[in-house]
Amino acid sequence: MASVAVGGTFDPIHDGHKALLLKACDLSRKGTLLVGLTSDKMANNKLHDVDDFRTRYNNLMGFIRSQGIEPDIVKLDDPYGPTINQDFDVLVVSPETYPVGLKINSIRKEKGMKQVKIVLVEYVLAEDELPISSTRIKNGEIDEHGKVLKNKIN
Repeated sequence: MASVAVGGTFDPIHDGHKALLLKACDLSRKGTLLVGLTSDKMANNKLHDVDDFRTRYNNLMGFIRSQGIEPDIVKLDDPYGPTINQDFDVLVVSPETYPVGLKINSIRKEKGMKQVKIVLVEYVLAEDELPISSTRIKNGEIDEHGKVLKNKIN
């Protein structure tokens, strides 16, 4: 029975997010899934506009529930959330959040807590072989599936 954690802003939910969330759902099938969702204050540090917390929460909950999982979604006001205070078995990360996962384990070690297993889910690439990202979607370069919408100006 695994206790799994994953976190992010998830706006919009794209194929890269789906790969991350599907891995977290799969690992938590016989356990629990905690999803940390960045607060509006944290999300406002992004380089693009981000939907409000409630909208992102509802979209995220809908996607995860469609996988037959009932997650616990918590608001993140910092990059670590409950992962530095509560017991978890697994932390699912992307290449972008992998350093945060390492820092979480470092903090846990300092506190005398057991290390969490870090499961890395590689980027999902768009048609142009670059990672699908919310920034690229918001900039109109690609859609949420990685289809190129316009040529980038070099």
